[in-house]
Amino acid sequence: MATGLREGMADIARQGLLQTQEATLETRNKKNNLYIGIPKEISFQENRIALTPLSVALLVNNGHQVVLESGAGIAANFSDSEYAEQGAKIAYDKKEVFDCDILVKIAPPMLEEIAMMHAGQTLISSLQTGTLKQEYLKALMQKKINALCFENLRDEGNVLSVVRAMSEIVGSTSILIAAEYLSNVTGGKGLMLGGFTGVPPTEIVILGAGTVGEYAARTALALGAEVKVFDSSIYRLRRLQNNLGNSRVFTSVMQPIVLNKAIVTCDVVIGAIRASHGRSPCIVMEETVARMKPHSVVIDISIDQGGCFETSEVTNHTNPVFRKYDVIHYCVPNIASRVPRTASYALTNIFAPILLDIGEFGGLMNMVWNNPGIREALYIYQGNVTNKDLADMFNLPFKDLELLVVSNQ
Repeated sequence: MATGLREGMADIARQGLLQTQEATLETRNKKNNLYIGIPKEISFQENRIALTPLSVALLVNNGHQVVLESGAGIAANFSDSEYAEQGAKIAYDKKEVFDCDILVKIAPPMLEEIAMMHAGQTLISSLQTGTLKQEYLKALMQKKINALCFENLRDEGNVLSVVRAMSEIVGSTSILIAAEYLSNVTGGKGLMLGGFTGVPPTEIVILGAGTVGEYAARTALALGAEVKVFDSSIYRLRRLQNNLGNSRVFTSVMQPIVLNKAIVTCDVVIGAIRASHGRSPCIVMEETVARMKPHSVVIDISIDQGGCFETSEVTNHTNPVFRKYDVIHYCVPNIASRVPRTASYALTNIFAPILLDIGEFGGLMNMVWNNPGIREALYIYQGNVTNKDLADMFNLPFKDLELLVVSNQ
């Protein structure tokens, strides 16, 4: 029996039927192909990009077209050739990118970019309500576009997915920044952040027990630092301590005497208090900063909402620090752009599946009704403001999304 099987296989081999055959990679042709544009960011020091080359390959292999403005990925160290090799079309004219049906950006489009957009277009970008102006919203409304604010995107666990991912990156990076400015090379104390046998550990105070505070504490503890976390919410403090699973972290509510004592004796203070609406609360007064140890480091992550230190002033990646009362202040609003490649990988993991789902569901609106997390992120539909908070903030007419869709059918 075995001899007959071998002879049969030998006959097949002699006929060449077992030779490897060339095959072309199948690209799925769909009825609902997307035409996706990725423009180059023109906002100051915005280095991230929404889609990496491998995510572009995923979209192209699913039958979608991706047009990338030349140089869009350079700041995150992704070259045009990497995108072209994965199937993206490289455009040297910005208008060609803005002719796409879907635009995916990081920063909100500038007014000159809005002027290039067309009716019915879908925009996926951040919104940045803290710096938003009414004329900006009106310009989007006049174009009759559909706009998604990615800060409001929620995943299956009802978590703000983009905000969470960026907060994790910012929290961890803030400790690395603190380590840099404690060193003698940058004019710091000459301390190594952390601690080891026979040497007292670095003392770090973190204001805020949210995601940024949690990942800052996680990184600092891993380096051996002594960490104290302050927050006004017992729930958030308990959650942070449970998530860290570490009894070494000191937690406290915002008791002014305890807080001020901790700040004036520590080496690093990280402000990570966020406000739901409007300005972040100013927690640390100027007189407290004046009493801090010379060459201590203040990192105000809340600076994009006004900051939580009275002495804070907005800085940038080119000139990131200033000194006041001989205390080093780092107040850069966009810390994630300091590590743009890592941040881009985090963002593409969120945006690529969403774009694939939009194609699978046959368009944005079908996707919106099948995904409540996407529905909450839609703030303009066909030029109408569908987000009640945004409409109230700028005294604009609010339109119920469901009624709009029904009336258009």
